[in-house]
Amino acid sequence: MAAPKYYELFNPLLAALRELGGSASIPELEESVSRILGLSDDDINQIHKGNRTKFSYNLAWARTYLKRYGLLDNSDRGVWSLSDRGIATERVVSEDVTRTVQQEDRIAREGAADAEEEQETPEMVKDLRWQDEALEALKQMTPDAFERLCQRLLRESGFIQVEVTGRSGDGGIDGKGVVKLGGILSFHVIFQCKRYRDSVSSGAIRDFRGAMVGRADKGLFITTGTFTRDARLEAQRDGAPPLDTIDGDELVIMLKDLRLGIEVRARTVEEVSVHREWFQKI
Repeated sequence: MAAPKYYELFNPLLAALRELGGSASIPELEESVSRILGLSDDDINQIHKGNRTKFSYNLAWARTYLKRYGLLDNSDRGVWSLSDRGIATERVVSEDVTRTVQQEDRIAREGAADAEEEQETPEMVKDLRWQDEALEALKQMTPDAFERLCQRLLRESGFIQVEVTGRSGDGGIDGKGVVKLGGILSFHVIFQCKRYRDSVSSGAIRDFRGAMVGRADKGLFITTGTFTRDARLEAQRDGAPPLDTIDGDELVIMLKDLRLGIEVRARTVEEVSVHREWFQKI
């Protein structure tokens, strides 16, 4: 089957959230929904535009519709959860959800006929717009600049002794750092940061793991692209050295939270703007 339409994802999305304990990150939701529907890697990895897959795009619309219908909430950290009404709702009629939200949009457009186009843009479209703009800015960076950005990102996230190595023939290792927990425990981490437009395969994860064995406690793979389902499973395979992954969508959210090249102007409605020149100068 092809990637499901957004309205076909309403009930699988609710089922996934219940299965995951009532709350989940976007990667967790994508994994759970794809498993519930029995989607193949081809279904999941079909590109919509840029490096965003049709599945990811349609699931984002499904989340937004269910949020506006009153069944979901989301935090600034990208965690989605069932609302009180969502907890009490086993299933929805997709047509009812779609009709209700679209009717609200029609009323809003009629009430703001003289407003600027930006004010009429639905919330999810705004989010995807700035995220796509940020991803495009990242992809236009030079490899060295992107490595320095990842170095800055890790430092701002609490890492210390962060170095960019980037030596050729080093198994894809781009840098290393130390993360300290509670000022007591420390873990040595090596990282790879790649400006991919496509999906990172499980083979790339295995190659990176082979390079890190015996050299660090953990590995971190950062990409502007996505990870295939097999790649995510390989990263967390039992018995293998653990690897954490950050894909393009997660990366731009982190940059936004840390205000690195992305400005958020707090108004009644959050306004986000990407400073593309910031990425060029790093």
